[in-house]
Amino acid sequence: MRIAFFIDQFPSLSETFILNQITGLIDRGHEVDIYCDRPGNTEQMHPDVAKYELLDRVYYTPIPGNLIWRCLKGFLLFLLNFYLAPAIILRSLNFLKYRSSFYGSLADFLTPLYLAIPLLKQQPYDIIHCHYGRNGLKAVLLKDLGVINGKIVTTFHGYDISRYLQIHGEGVYDYLFERADLLQPISDYWYKKLISLGCNPNKVRLEVHHMGIDCDRFEPLSISSTDSSEIKIVGIARLVEKKGLSYGIQAIAQLLSQHPQLNLSYQIIGDGVLREELEAQIKQLGVTKQIKLLGWKKQQEVKAIMGNADIVLAPSITSKEGDCEGIPVSLMEAMAQGIPVVSTYHSGIPELVEDGVTGYLVKEKQVDELTQKLKHLVSNPDLRQHMGIAGREKVLQEYNIELLCDRLVQTYQQLLSK
Repeated sequence: MRIAFFIDQFPSLSETFILNQITGLIDRGHEVDIYCDRPGNTEQMHPDVAKYELLDRVYYTPIPGNLIWRCLKGFLLFLLNFYLAPAIILRSLNFLKYRSSFYGSLADFLTPLYLAIPLLKQQPYDIIHCHYGRNGLKAVLLKDLGVINGKIVTTFHGYDISRYLQIHGEGVYDYLFERADLLQPISDYWYKKLISLGCNPNKVRLEVHHMGIDCDRFEPLSISSTDSSEIKIVGIARLVEKKGLSYGIQAIAQLLSQHPQLNLSYQIIGDGVLREELEAQIKQLGVTKQIKLLGWKKQQEVKAIMGNADIVLAPSITSKEGDCEGIPVSLMEAMAQGIPVVSTYHSGIPELVEDGVTGYLVKEKQVDELTQKLKHLVSNPDLRQHMGIAGREKVLQEYNIELLCDRLVQTYQQLLSK
């Protein structure tokens, strides 16, 4: 099969779940190309980007914000590419028609032209797999223009079905619900959300499809850390509000205040807009020796840090703007390494982390509860080990990228057989 992935940015260290799908499909003999709005950080890339030579498969569609420059560049694109498909290109220029339809900003002046050109230069695709709802709308627009003819699959993650709806309205995906061939929320939580938005599963195929990880890359290294005098607590997250890191920092500081004899550290891997604010909080609480913000790390460095962790802390919350998580891949990776998780009843996390079995869950923003659960795990190495074993088994059965990619290929084939 020839498959096009529509995504926001590539490469992206924080979206290994998409990378895992792409490489899994390539391993199964399928051709995959990537279309995205903007390039990511090529200085810090997952090793698989180079291994699979994925940068050679990427087509960027940057659209100038300045209208004058957009016109000039658009005129040049028109002249150089008109021969490819005159009728389609002329339709793409009829932006007034598309502005009044269901595509939102994707129908802005000359945007359809910019989106169409890269695809006109390629052979037809069987499947157009869109990650995030807006990219599903992009595929629908291109199909209506006649640029693509393949089946449209759209995966919903978190922001696109939470904060994005607050910005653009709950009817923003109505046309996508009519025109898509398959919608794949990554959790039961988001499946129910799509139903509540008016998606009719009898009209469009709707199924939960988890993101997954390569479990062979995240095997438990050892249990030696349980015998160490220092308890290592780790978090991996962008430093943004919905990750709830401020509450995690408060909980660790509270735990140390209540039990000053404890020898523990809390390392947070990641970066983002809240870095200065979190650093100030750590300093104010007097825990600069125990809590460290490490910034982004290369894949092998992350693996080494996680391999020595005793507990992974992920105190996710719904942000003030309504932004929510999906199911964090970092938690799958931790559990695959046999590490228990302390997290929250947030979005699809309870579908991965079973309270009292593979870790602990508390209500959002409940610092006292976080502190209590952390203390219980810190004090019980045998419990950490048992939870870790159960967590790995959970990931092997339900979040294994090998099984999920096999299932995804079968789903594609079923769509194409109709």
